[in-house]
Amino acid sequence: MTTSPTAANTRAVFAVFEKYQKERLMFVQTVADLASRESNIDALQSAGVMSLLRPLLLDNVPAIQQAAALALGRLANYNEDMSQSVVDSDILPQLVYSLSEQNRFYKKAAAFVLRAVAKHSPELAQSVVDSGALTALISCLEEFDPGVKESAAWALGYIARHNGELSQAVVDAGAVPLLVLCVQEPELSLRRIAASALSDIAKHSPELAQCVVDANTVPIVAPLLANPDAKLRRQVCSALAQIAKHTVDLAETVVDGEIFPNALNCLKDVDGYVKKNAATLVCEIAKHTPELAQLIVNSGGIAAVVDYVNETRGNARLPGVMTLGYVAAFSETLALAVIVAKGVPPLTQALVIENEEHIKAACAWSLGQIGRHSPDHAKILADHAVLPKLLKILTSGEKGSSAATDVEAGPGADLKTKTKRALKCILEKTLSIEALDPLLQPNVTPPNILKYVVGQFAKILPHDVAARRSFVTSGGLQRIQEIANLFAGMAPGVPGTLAQQQAVDRNGNNGALHGNALTGTKMGEYITTINECYPEEIVRYYSPGYSATLLDKIDEYNKQQEFGAGGSGQHAGQQLPRLPSSDHIAAAPQGITA
Repeated sequence: MTTSPTAANTRAVFAVFEKYQKERLMFVQTVADLASRESNIDALQSAGVMSLLRPLLLDNVPAIQQAAALALGRLANYNEDMSQSVVDSDILPQLVYSLSEQNRFYKKAAAFVLRAVAKHSPELAQSVVDSGALTALISCLEEFDPGVKESAAWALGYIARHNGELSQAVVDAGAVPLLVLCVQEPELSLRRIAASALSDIAKHSPELAQCVVDANTVPIVAPLLANPDAKLRRQVCSALAQIAKHTVDLAETVVDGEIFPNALNCLKDVDGYVKKNAATLVCEIAKHTPELAQLIVNSGGIAAVVDYVNETRGNARLPGVMTLGYVAAFSETLALAVIVAKGVPPLTQALVIENEEHIKAACAWSLGQIGRHSPDHAKILADHAVLPKLLKILTSGEKGSSAATDVEAGPGADLKTKTKRALKCILEKTLSIEALDPLLQPNVTPPNILKYVVGQFAKILPHDVAARRSFVTSGGLQRIQEIANLFAGMAPGVPGTLAQQQAVDRNGNNGALHGNALTGTKMGEYITTINECYPEEIVRYYSPGYSATLLDKIDEYNKQQEFGAGGSGQHAGQQLPRLPSSDHIAAAPQGITA
């Protein structure tokens, strides 16, 4: 049986079209495969791949459409420039149009392209919104297929994460209730992405967080803290933290969702991201009110946070460090709870060993919040050698840099500012001579900190006899005179300390105090108070330049002796007075007249 010429011609024509279709499919699949490797991106872009893929999005063969969308998604995912090329090629409207028409495979690929474009910058995300993609993506959340819902939720989350305006656009499109429904789906990957999208929406403002809460999110999401899937727990902790951080009411709403003790159990999770996000959640709750901080304490949260700070390193430590500071800041009782839970040692360790300045600054701030309440709190910090460690950080800047430069413009300004404030807070409550003594170093401790150290000695010494004796034997009184001499700006050998100048003034030289930088200052008052705790000759003995004063008196005495010997010879051979020793402290002997 022979074939008619017409049938043969038809097959020949169809063969051409089939070959064209196969070639198109092979081309687009090859491009999609090449686009999955970063090394090929530049070559594909130079070959004009965008203009070749664009018409294939509207191809009448679904497999070619899907492969073209997949290739575009991979290209756009690479960097911002490639995403901008997708926008400039006017591809987004075609994708949005096709989203409502094509099958589920294409919808997943198209949502992937929208996500890849939106993730890079707010401007690109706004381009996605302007193309009308939100309505199409919302409709995809109502699809039966979980994969389509997941792709749409992911794209909405990437749009919302950039700023409040984009997030508000996602909310206005009606995404939140549908995302909450997605969290209740059985597919784990869909639940993770939906929880992540809710977190991205809630993080920008109290109003957006309230929109998320109003969709009954907290009662549905909070129980998932105990879910066996670690990745889902990560996103749930993050979402609850982003809700709780804005206001007291929102934080209380999260707590009312019965997140404890599950949130504290997450602090011990084997997954590092779960631990960090859980610590952030506890931190965002603790910062608001004493009542919420007390609730965390009553739930056993402080011990769990202390363990967390002990076990973690680097940026993961930060939320735990901040939690201890927030709790301790509210009251003496809460600060004591942190101390009893042994929170000071890990904070001190982190202050010393961490390399990032913002972590050190957080540690310094938290230690200051613990120590600022009472002498008992400050003594605990002193027992852990916190004061010298803070001082070391404060004085570890480059040589020759001014204090103003360090605080206002230089590197480490925030660290130095928080360290200085912490030192002042703790010093103002420290009543231990042993704790204060290492900081009484005129050539090491900065003047603005030295003032607080001297001020504490001025509070302690007038009321403590044993402390006054210890202060002399430890060399503290001598250092006080050195500080006075340094601040007075006098040269060695000249009566420069406050005590010496006051003695000169009592002897009739009322102009001696003129030009003294200590006159009328707090430091001057503190040094006067300390010096008045001791006999005048003791103070003068420990003053810088006093040995030169004694030598002058010896010279004066020798002249008197020579004059007396020339007159009558009575005093020939008489011994000169000796310099006072540590066993005999007294003023220099007066000259003997002839």
